[in-house]
Amino acid sequence: MFSNNDEAAINKKLPKELLLRIFSFLDVVTLCRCAQVSRAWNVLALDGSNWQRIDLFDFQRDIEGRVVENISKRCGGFLRKLSLRGCLGVGDNALRTFAQNCRNIEVLNLNGCTKITDVTCTNLSKFCSKLRHLDLASCTSITNLSLKALSEGCPLLEQLIISWCDQVTKDGIQALVRGCGGLRALSLKGCTQLEDEALKFIGAHCPELVTLNLQTCLQITDDGLITICRGCHKLQSLCASGCSNITDAILNALGQNCPRLRILEVARCSQLTDVGFTTLARNCHELEKMDLEECVQITDSTLIQLSIHCPRLQVLSLSHCELITDDGIRHLGNGACAHDRLEVIELDNCPLITDASLEHLKSCHSLERIELYDCQQITRAGIKRLRTHLPNIKVHAYFAPVTPPPSVGGSRQRFCRCCIIL
Repeated sequence: MFSNNDEAAINKKLPKELLLRIFSFLDVVTLCRCAQVSRAWNVLALDGSNWQRIDLFDFQRDIEGRVVENISKRCGGFLRKLSLRGCLGVGDNALRTFAQNCRNIEVLNLNGCTKITDVTCTNLSKFCSKLRHLDLASCTSITNLSLKALSEGCPLLEQLIISWCDQVTKDGIQALVRGCGGLRALSLKGCTQLEDEALKFIGAHCPELVTLNLQTCLQITDDGLITICRGCHKLQSLCASGCSNITDAILNALGQNCPRLRILEVARCSQLTDVGFTTLARNCHELEKMDLEECVQITDSTLIQLSIHCPRLQVLSLSHCELITDDGIRHLGNGACAHDRLEVIELDNCPLITDASLEHLKSCHSLERIELYDCQQITRAGIKRLRTHLPNIKVHAYFAPVTPPPSVGGSRQRFCRCCIIL
């Protein structure tokens, strides 16, 4: 396994400190290969200082708990960042050993580690007080007890992802924010038991909050989100897609309280109208990404306001906004964001959009992608003309195959293959 010549020229000429520095740039797989070259390189490759950041997702996802235990014993206090995303075989026992050995861990990704329970968070709270970023997405056994433990033992926590942990309620959020007031990013996507009361706790205790994801938190209403806007003035990214109870009152509150807003995702929020988006656009000039899919009440008026007041807009989804017309796209194409900023526009299922919209967008030199599925008035010729001005653009559209006419003189009508299948 090892070379007999451990005193190779490179090992003689370069000091250990420099060799360790070189090894520090290698990934997990390469380090393991280097460890098999010679005894000297084995020592260098497995030195704990080279294992400060480990991501096993692209290496081996079916690892067992003993691998995590071995890593933790080798790395000890050197380890700062570990990703075990998708490692289904890792459970509470392995992570207990990990927490005991790696007390300087700052970033831990356990996304999809479905075997872990509140026991893991209790151990993290007990041993890992320096934890700043924790991802527990899809760890569905996590309950309010985990959030209480993190609040008590991890006061430096800045980012917490508990998406799809649907046992979490307002009591867990209340416990969390009282001890982790420095939270900057919080993802509660799919936490379906959360109500407005949970958001009121966040708004009262998390003034540093920058990113909040509430996608599909179906019980959320204006009351809770308005509290967030009033208490979290640094908010830059809000996802409330699927929160169908919210109204223009939210857009007004964002405009009045959160001028730094850059990302707003409100897909399937069908009660939002041009009135609310007008207030938002006139106050939030740093908007870069907006997902307005299925905001079915908005018209060209919203696009006019965005074109005037939002010069940094890069990504805009208007899929299923069926009242949008070519005139709205014309204003957008002539707006401040069009020439250098706008990169993606999604117009799926906008039946009033025609080739004229593509003409209005041809001066958007930064445009990388446009979605046009089920835009019945868009033609191949229109797309071809757009590509003469933007040769690298990705255009996603669909044109149904033409059904051949009935055969002349035949006794039976002929159909294309699609019709036969259907």
